[in-house]
Amino acid sequence: MNQTKETILIVDDERYNINFLVSILKSDYRILVAKNGVEALKRASADSPPNLILLDIIMPDMNGYEVCKRLKAENQTKDIPVIFVTAMNKEYDEAKGLEIGAIDYITKPFSPAVVKARVKNHLNLKRAIEKIEEQRKILEQQNLELTQAAQLKEDVERITRHDLKTPLNAIISFPQLILMDDNLNEEQIEYVQLIEESGLAMLNMINLSLDLFKMEQGIYSFNPEELNILNVINKVTRENYLFMKSRKLLLTVINNDTQAISNYFSVMSEELLCYSMLSNLIKNAIEASPENEQISIMLETRETSEIWIRNKGDVPHDIRDQFFDKYITSGKSHGTGLGTYSAKLIAKTHGGTIDLDTSVQGETTIIIKLPKPSNQ
Repeated sequence: MNQTKETILIVDDERYNINFLVSILKSDYRILVAKNGVEALKRASADSPPNLILLDIIMPDMNGYEVCKRLKAENQTKDIPVIFVTAMNKEYDEAKGLEIGAIDYITKPFSPAVVKARVKNHLNLKRAIEKIEEQRKILEQQNLELTQAAQLKEDVERITRHDLKTPLNAIISFPQLILMDDNLNEEQIEYVQLIEESGLAMLNMINLSLDLFKMEQGIYSFNPEELNILNVINKVTRENYLFMKSRKLLLTVINNDTQAISNYFSVMSEELLCYSMLSNLIKNAIEASPENEQISIMLETRETSEIWIRNKGDVPHDIRDQFFDKYITSGKSHGTGLGTYSAKLIAKTHGGTIDLDTSVQGETTIIIKLPKPSNQ
């Protein structure tokens, strides 16, 4: 039974004091005794150190203050709680004891109830601190494992990106060889060109994936330049032409910028980022639209360059508040929930914003605001 009890080390040179404290505590704790400082340090440094020390101050050769200092100076004993038990009851004495590392101060003559209560409370506190420290170490280990897992994931993704580029070389290169023959009709030529453009789009997405990771970490180096966004929209539209055709969808672009020349609407952006953002959002609009409907993209320069993408169909209520959050998707068996998240990340990298508007029943509108060129 004693094996399960916590251990108290009583240090005092007076036999009467030792016997009195032992009689108070022996029923609840395993008791060790030391009659001087040297013996106390030896017992405290043993393989099974005490859980708490009751330490007299006035002792020959080495007083309690010096014993406490030495205990607190050693890694093996510094965390053992020390309670001074002494007849010295002046405020200065108590302050000195607490300053060198004791956690409490009990003055003689002893009150059994006070001794029991102080010992119990400080042992409870010690256990709580040990549990917190144990949890901290567990969390530290878990954090290390998560960091290592994240690093492994990044390494795997980097290798995957590299390996994907090899088969993409054929997808990008062979269409040009096919187009050198004169035996293709106009529709076949268009399909071959779509294959080439899709291969280039996939290559761009592979290159972009590392950039998105940098954006999440806030270390992406953004280098915008003036870009005609209509060219990007036309490219995305061509890539989705067959899908739109199969669902009988019409996509229209409305340029409300009266100051702009025809077929030109400029934003400050990086082309790959802008393409990825619009590709995700326009494809979402196409997939969410009912058949035989129209998708409209409205462009207008106000305080910022604004892009409004509107389609028929409601965003499910359960994801509206988290529409741009990571891994949020609804009703798509193949969806990853990363398209709108990456769009928001890209808009933020531009110093812009992106919002969802569902105020009109039966319609969904995405509003993107990006910095406009300084000459506008």
